[in-house]
Amino acid sequence: MSRFQNLLPVIGAWKQDITNWIQEDIPSFDFGGYVVGNKMSTATLYCKQDGILAGIPFAQEVYDQCGITVQWLFEEGTKIDVSKSGSLKIEVAKLIGPARNILEAERLSLNILSRCSGIASKSNEIVNAARKSNYKGIIAGTRKTTPGLRRLEKYSMIVGGCDTHRYDLSSMVMLKDNHIWSTGSIKQAVTDARIACGFAIKIEVECQSEEEANEAINAGADIIMLDNFTSEELQVCAKNLKETWLNKKKFVLECSGGLTLANINDYICHDIDIYSTSSIHQGVEVIDFSLKIDH
Repeated sequence: MSRFQNLLPVIGAWKQDITNWIQEDIPSFDFGGYVVGNKMSTATLYCKQDGILAGIPFAQEVYDQCGITVQWLFEEGTKIDVSKSGSLKIEVAKLIGPARNILEAERLSLNILSRCSGIASKSNEIVNAARKSNYKGIIAGTRKTTPGLRRLEKYSMIVGGCDTHRYDLSSMVMLKDNHIWSTGSIKQAVTDARIACGFAIKIEVECQSEEEANEAINAGADIIMLDNFTSEELQVCAKNLKETWLNKKKFVLECSGGLTLANINDYICHDIDIYSTSSIHQGVEVIDFSLKIDH
């Protein structure tokens, strides 16, 4: 497959996810399986749209649990160029197994590949757009993932070339406006957070103004998120912060809020270290795959 599969533990909860998804799809009888039976068959998995192939380890686990042998014809993270192939589809894998097993695994495996490849493709597009503007920093996803699919979606961001940002609430302290308002001040919120998380976990503070950013930096925040700034405001604020705190405090600047493939280049500022966006995984178009029994 590729090195990406090594992100997933040999024995882990992600395999139980696959088991649960199979059981969700077949809660009682498999009527179609009764029709086709156990005749040994071969099948071909096709990709029908341009995109980055992602989700192979998850699809492979579906096939493994369903007793199907698979030969993958492309590695994870490969750009599939259907439009340049002179065909309407490209063979991605060959399957061998009992007909009913193949058809039991069909829709789940296709759904996984479609979703993962869609996120990886969008991630790859936005990174490439930023690189064309000579931006060398980090493009990251967000925690606005689909409940139950976070592992799948965060994994797909990595395949597409994006950073995953924090994985969950335990991965990093992020103090947003609601935290600040509930605590009373940025300084107090950062102080309280440091008591709880210690030296090993970073603290990020969401800031709505340059004044708030300065307060967060002075309080000892590791990451300063400039949230919902206009592109012009962002340029000025980021430059001022870097100049003001040069050789005084170490911090990372992040920009977030409404960033998409369509406007990322308008926001590119080389004083910003990280751009985070939910557009690479929320409402992303899937990549079309199909599976056909050879006949």
